[in-house]
Amino acid sequence: MDFIDKNNIFPYFFSMKTHNKIYLKDYVPPNFLIDHIDLTFELTNDYTQVTSLLQVVKNKDVANDATSLVFDKGDFKISSVIANGMVLLPDEYEAGKDYFKLMKTPDEFTLEITSILYPEKNTSLEGLYKSGDIFCTQCEAQGFRRITPFPDRPDVMATYTCTIIADKDQYPFLLSNGNLVKSGDLDKNRHFVTWQDPFKKPSYLFALVAGDLVRIEDTFTTCSGKKIDLHVYVEKENQDKCDHAMQSLKQAMKWDEKRFSLEYDLDLYMIVAINDFNAGAMENKGLNIFNSKAVLADSKTATDDDFLYIQSVVAHEYFHNWTGNRVTLRNWFQLSLKEGLTVFRDQEFSSDLNSRGVKRISDVKKMRLYQFPEDDGPMTHPVRPESYIKMDNFYTMTVYDKGSEVIGMIHQILGEDLFMKGMALYFDRFDGMAVTIEDFVKAMEDASSKDLTQFKLWYSQSGTPTITLERKYDAKTQTLSITVRQATSPDRNQQVKKPLHIPLRFGIVDRDGNDITPQNAELLELKTDEEIFEFKNIPLGALPSICRQFSAPVKISADYTDDDLAFLMAHDTDEFNRWDACQTLLFKEIKSIVGQIEHKKTLQVSAHLIQAFQKALGDEKADKAFLAKTLIIPNETEIKDHFDIINVTAIHKAHKFLEKTIALKLKDEFMDIIKKCESDPLSISAKDMANRNLKNLALSYVGALGLPDGIDIVMEHYETARNMTDELAGFRILLNINEGVKLKAVEKFYNKWRQDKLVLDKWFAAQAASSLPDTLEKVRALTHHPDFSIKNPNKVRSLFNMFAMFNQIHFHDKEGLGYAFIADQILEVDALNQMVAARLAGCFNHFKKYDEKRKALMKYELERIISHESLSKNVYEIVSRALE
Repeated sequence: MDFIDKNNIFPYFFSMKTHNKIYLKDYVPPNFLIDHIDLTFELTNDYTQVTSLLQVVKNKDVANDATSLVFDKGDFKISSVIANGMVLLPDEYEAGKDYFKLMKTPDEFTLEITSILYPEKNTSLEGLYKSGDIFCTQCEAQGFRRITPFPDRPDVMATYTCTIIADKDQYPFLLSNGNLVKSGDLDKNRHFVTWQDPFKKPSYLFALVAGDLVRIEDTFTTCSGKKIDLHVYVEKENQDKCDHAMQSLKQAMKWDEKRFSLEYDLDLYMIVAINDFNAGAMENKGLNIFNSKAVLADSKTATDDDFLYIQSVVAHEYFHNWTGNRVTLRNWFQLSLKEGLTVFRDQEFSSDLNSRGVKRISDVKKMRLYQFPEDDGPMTHPVRPESYIKMDNFYTMTVYDKGSEVIGMIHQILGEDLFMKGMALYFDRFDGMAVTIEDFVKAMEDASSKDLTQFKLWYSQSGTPTITLERKYDAKTQTLSITVRQATSPDRNQQVKKPLHIPLRFGIVDRDGNDITPQNAELLELKTDEEIFEFKNIPLGALPSICRQFSAPVKISADYTDDDLAFLMAHDTDEFNRWDACQTLLFKEIKSIVGQIEHKKTLQVSAHLIQAFQKALGDEKADKAFLAKTLIIPNETEIKDHFDIINVTAIHKAHKFLEKTIALKLKDEFMDIIKKCESDPLSISAKDMANRNLKNLALSYVGALGLPDGIDIVMEHYETARNMTDELAGFRILLNINEGVKLKAVEKFYNKWRQDKLVLDKWFAAQAASSLPDTLEKVRALTHHPDFSIKNPNKVRSLFNMFAMFNQIHFHDKEGLGYAFIADQILEVDALNQMVAARLAGCFNHFKKYDEKRKALMKYELERIISHESLSKNVYEIVSRALE
């Protein structure tokens, strides 16, 4: 049976426009280099005039006398061009929509170009734009070309001077990279400032901010005794929400000195928080521009997770000063060299300041939720991609988080001392240079005398390896033999996968829960398709524990029974593997219930799972933060990735049934947790956060039953909450009970927080995630809400991305209404902001894994999107890959 009219599909398909790819193999050095650029911005409410004075040098290694100068350029008008002091007429240069060209040039010359920009009309949030009344920039990856013609690539490094001129009252703060060297007053109530950055940098690190802001000040004294001024700039109403970000910055600066011996190099470090930003933050040299959600926090408006997120992001951007800024990239294919390495550094920082085990669980959970499906979908690519249409689409979990895991594996193979020796050598060799992944790996090899030739495949081979573990035990000799195999499925990048060098942290636990791992067996290095490891003097019943601490980004398939898993959940000495044993039990249970639903059997939950939960809840000595991570049921988005064919309805029913059954069987235990887990509502200590987390998990189980007494308990928790962690937890639970309870909670939350933009993002997101029947209609109505703006990335992500990515039952409405709604939003957002639209379009990436009806309905919407006449390259790349 056909679910759509195929006669309406083919016109879409055949009208599809294609775009050229850029390939790593085609890299050549730039024809022209820039020694210095002097920028002048004259900001007005109607337009901005930008004048760039460049000291241009022909790169004689690749260019000759006949080589034309071709710069990248945005879609703006050039008002004048002056070369070596001579004004050029319009017919003496070419200015196309995306390029600027001079046919013939001397080997060295000055080039002055004046352009006219309209930042208030720039909804892409790339280049120079306005966020409310604030001028700001975003130049990574290719935004600088939207400001002035330039060789906008990371291997062109120059020193920068920037002068900003604007009205004194409207724009009292005028900020850019480096150190402030001059300022003064001008006519017509204007003023100017000049900033100078002494360090050479690529154009993507340029930044400018101008606005009426409040400055929060602090200082940091480096290990060499140098005093650094620290400034955080925010809008006036947010000045009391910056303390945590400032403290996080000082913690990061101190940690980087202690762990990596890296000291800050300028006299001033600035952070600016703005409301309209495509990403989390940007590490521009000396002037970091942040999405406001990554800076602003107090206990009333920010959750515990928000506090941890801010700490991590502030550290991440600071750490880029060395891993990304001082040592940068030869080309964008090397992106993981700065991002993967810096994610590794910020994860280590967060682990050192908080619970390492809980942090590791959080990071792996994110990897499995986002990166594993990316490896298994149409956008699969190696950590270093081979090609792209739009580089913006490759700021991915693979480049960032899998890239971090690759750095972590090098750390494990080398050990801490040799790894740090390699890092020191890397900075010593390449400070001030644009380099490659090979340069980084070579520094590690030279520092450690380790051969990482095979290991480098992690950077060029896509996909997630599956590690299979098979046990044999000889009781006579007390020998445990473990056969370990690796396999990576073929994909669009490689049909034949080579064996990788995989470090596997390993242990053995006896039946009394003792770690009896033989000496020198803590790290197994798998380098072939199959290897056998033998261990002597191992008692009967001892269990192997493999890939401890998630030592490699792999999937594990082991011959564990349910009893084995329950034992490891309770007794494994590795905290991560205890959590992972519980996760494996939960996924097995959900698969079993889905099978019962599909075969119309009576639904039931295994007794051993209930017993494992009961034992964990009754352990008075258990780490509450660990319990809160362990005893939460995976969400439906996580669950779907464990099925070859996704049965949306059955997964939803199975999830609800499992949650309610656990809640019903263990209601007394959960009520006991609710009573015992007391915390200081205003404290963000590890203990208080852990108590809140576990208590809110217990409340979610009690609320899932939908019984009057449980609803009353959750409602009281919500209405009396003294921090956003508890308030939002209660709010989310109430939105999934019934329509009456939901309406009351929605109204109360909005009336309380209607003046706070970031809290309203949470309000939109919670409604988009509700499992109640009318959610799609509510989400559609919220697009017309006065506090929703389709131009604001945070609002788009809170409403559309939350609905499409995390509300499986309603996005995958069997009639296709959710698909049509989101496709409409993708096209509308694409006309404004291509990067945000492309991220949203990824919700269709796995459409081929659904049943035939849903697959056909999603394909119809994808073909409708790709046929759109003015579709951006960003969205085209995502959608065309999905349709392949």
